[in-house]
Order: sequence, then structure tokens, then C-alpha cells
Amino acid sequence: LQPPSPFITFHYSHCITWMRPRLRSKDLKSSSTCSMIWTGKREFLLAQAQVCVILAIAYIGNTWPHSYPRNDNHNPHMFWIMNICLGIAALVSFQHDVNGSARGVQLLSRNQTEEWKGWMQFAFIMYHYYRAYFVYNEIRVFVSAYVWMTGFGNFLYFDKKQDFSLDRMISMWIRINYFPILLSVFLSVPLELYYVVPLHTAGFFITMATCYISYKLQEYTKLSAWNSNGMAIAIALAVHVVFYETPCVNFLKLFSDEYYFRFQADKYSAWVGMLSGLLWCQLKQYMQWVYAGESTRVGCMWLQRICGILLLFVWYNAFGWMTDKYMYNPLHPYVFWMPVAGFLMLRNSSKYLTELHSTVLEFFGKITLETYVLQFHLFMCNNVQHIPIVIPNSGPDGPLWIKTANMLLCGIIFVSTAVWARKVTISTQTTVVELLDEVRKQMKGIRDGGDSDAELLLVDKDKQSFMEEEESVTNRNGNGNETELVSVELRQENV
Repeated sequence: LQPPSPFITFHYSHCITWMRPRLRSKDLKSSSTCSMIWTGKREFLLAQAQVCVILAIAYIGNTWPHSYPRNDNHNPHMFWIMNICLGIAALVSFQHDVNGSARGVQLLSRNQTEEWKGWMQFAFIMYHYYRAYFVYNEIRVFVSAYVWMTGFGNFLYFDKKQDFSLDRMISMWIRINYFPILLSVFLSVPLELYYVVPLHTAGFFITMATCYISYKLQEYTKLSAWNSNGMAIAIALAVHVVFYETPCVNFLKLFSDEYYFRFQADKYSAWVGMLSGLLWCQLKQYMQWVYAGESTRVGCMWLQRICGILLLFVWYNAFGWMTDKYMYNPLHPYVFWMPVAGFLMLRNSSKYLTELHSTVLEFFGKITLETYVLQFHLFMCNNVQHIPIVIPNSGPDGPLWIKTANMLLCGIIFVSTAVWARKVTISTQTTVVELLDEVRKQMKGIRDGGDSDAELLLVDKDKQSFMEEEESVTNRNGNGNETELVSVELRQENV
């Protein structure tokens, strides 16, 4: 038996090599179009079914037939009693995290932030329920503190992660807007009733845009992170001033007068939060210097406390005492930072205090968005204009203990539904982001499939050129082993 001709052997191997990209391309295209698996689909559909139940509960609560006007529930004493009860619960639930300073003394840790949000939200709800007009200025500060946190927290996130992806934008938009928009549509109430929601949304995107400008400045101008962040924040301030301090602000009236007022009241809150985020590194270094050493610098600690008390005292005596809200409102955007800074200076005035937080307040802090929007329909009703009567004889002229029991019963239903709504919203948020990631993978697979087809076309052209070259060599040299060897050598060289 004669050994196979080198020409035949080469062409057999070449055909196998030529077919392999075609098979890979076909398999890739079939897998990219048929293998998309959304593992969170069931969780997403289940979450939407639960949302429908929550919306039905909110509708029943909002249209509760037995109620009385909220103005008839004005009770300053009960407002203070409920806040004192919360204070006692907070003291009982304080926990000390012995590992809280393992990575250095933490200034405004996550647990402390949730705690702060929790007691402000509780006071905010009681302010609405008992019509506590006398703390209007303080409540305005609380709302501004929420928006301040939006600018502060998101600035730290974007500065560290530099994640300006579509996933991040959609994820945060769903977390902030998904449930409130459903409530607004289903209950036929204007979204401006939940005015904090658009404030947070605008604060998020303003912060994201500012940090993106900083990121691009670093990339193209080679500025340091500090200089690029400072320049981006300065640009953001200029934009704020041009918009809010000129007739341009009248653009908000195209939406509603409510939006015009609310955005004016917190026009610089998110920006001050970003500025605080820029200075945070220096403030943390100060905290390590004062509290993380072998011994606390007592003089600096007490100076910090005195400055915090002084800021609170100046704000209250200069602005907080004003009983006319129309006099205070124009001043608020420029002075709200004083009580915010004063509180933070006192709350973080020792290493032990930074490691301490209340689990009760932390619990309320985690459901602030849901309690904010549901308070208008479950804890109160008729779009926050009435107080529901669930227990008989708990109307405006009923005994105080029955009215308190009615309030507690409504509160239990209200808080439980808020916890449920938070869980459902987070399930929706995570599964939608997972779907986006899956779609991105499929699009990448389709693009890779197109690249494989392009490679296949090149292989076809190479095959044709090889055949023409081989025919040319054969015609010049005739038949025989020498011709076969030349053909194989040329082909191997081309390969």
C-alpha cells in the first residue's frame, strides 16, 4: 500500500480546519438566540403580584369610609409623648459594635445613617398625624438632611466606584420611583404629593453628572482626583446658581407650583452633600487624629462638642424660632447646613459614640421611602387629609386611650405594609438589573457571532487564493513528488 499523497493529506486537514469556524459560528448563533435564561423571572412576577396586593391595601386604606379631618387631630402633647416613647425605645435598643473601628474610627457609618433617617422619619410622620405646626422649621431641616444624604452618599459611591453604567441608573431609579409611581397611578393622586421622591431622583442624577464630569476631567486633563472633584463641584454650583437664582427657575412652574416651592426649598441640599463628600477624607483623617490614638485628644473632643452646640444654638435663635413659615422658607436653603453639621459633630464626638447605634431607629431608617409614601394612605387617609377610624368611638371627640389604640392599630398595619413594600421593591430592582445583565450578554453573543461570520468570510477568501496559487504552481512545475512538496510548502507557509 502506498502512503497517502501529501496533497490529499493536506487538503483533508485543510477542509477540517475550514469547517471548524463555520461550526463554531453556527453553534454560537444558535446558543446566543436560544440560551437566554432569566433566573429571576419567577421572583419578578411574584413581586409584581405582591405589589398588586399592596396597592389594593393602599386603596382600601385611602378610601376608608370612616374618618375625620386631620386638622381636628391637632395635639402637641401626644406629638411629644410619642417622640419620648421612641427615644426610650432607642435607648433600650442601643448596641455597641466592638469591631466598629476595626478599619479606623468611622464618621457617619451605615448603621448610624439608618438610625438618623429613622428618628427623623418618625418625627416627620408624627408631625403630619398630630398637626404639629410648631416644629415646621425643624421638619424642613429633616427633609433637607435627607436630600443632603443623597448628594453625600452618591458622591462617595461614584468617586470610589466610578460606576456610571446604565445598570446603576436604572437600579436607583427603580428603587426611588417604582413604588411611588405605581401608587400615584393606581390611587389617582398627583406625584407631587410624594415631593421627596423627585427631590431624591434629581439629587441622584445631579450627583452622578457631577462625578462623571470629574471622571472625564481626570481622564483628559490628568488633574488629580481632588482638583477634578473640586472643579466639577464648582461647575455644579454655577449651574445651580444660574438656574435657581435667575428667572430660569420659573421653568418648574410648568410642572406645578408645588414642585416650584419644594425644589426651591432644597435647591442646594444635594450640592452641600457633594461638598461634604469632597471634604470627607480630611474629616476622617481628623477623626483618626483625635480618637484613634492611644489616648483621645480631650481638648479637641470638647471643642467639637462646643462647636456643634453653638451651631444648633445659632440656627435656632436666628432662624428656628420663626413662627411664620413664609418668613423662614426663603432663608432655609442657605442655613439648613448649620443644624445638620451641629448634629453630626455631637453624634460623632467620641469613638464610643461612633460605634453605637439604635436597632429600633435603624429599622425605621431602612423603610423611610415606603413609610413616607404609605403614610398618606394607611396611617392617614384620603390623601393625608383625614384620620381613619378603625376602632369605634375613636373619632375626634373620643377618649384619648381609644384614639391612641386606633393610632397604634393603624400604625401596625402601616409599618407592616411598608416593610413588605420595601422587600418587593428590592426584588423588582435586583431582578430587573439581572435581566439587563442577561440581555447585555446576549447582545455580546450576537456581536461575537457576527465577528465569527466575518472570520468565516476571510477563511473562504484564503481558501480560494490557496487553490489558485496551488493551480498556478502545478501548471508551472508539472506533476510529481516535487510538485506535491512545493504545494505543501507553499500552503504551510501561507497558513
